[in-house]
Amino acid sequence: MPKMRTRSSIAKRFKKTASGGLKRGRQHKRHKLGKMDANRKRRLRKAAMVSEGDKKRIIDGIPY
Repeated sequence: MPKMRTRSSIAKRFKKTASGGLKRGRQHKRHKLGKMDANRKRRLRKAAMVSEGDKKRIIDGIPY
């Protein structure tokens, strides 16, 4: 049986936590930041967790 391959696009965007969750970066932090409030930009720095509905699909892409 051939090896399972890691989807590199998924591996770049998500990290597994020790308890089995998935961390992700937040959206809306790429461009047009000059008009955005400083408090909002500061909140966007923190990582967020992936929802349960998306978790299985993502874990299949990063088997190791």
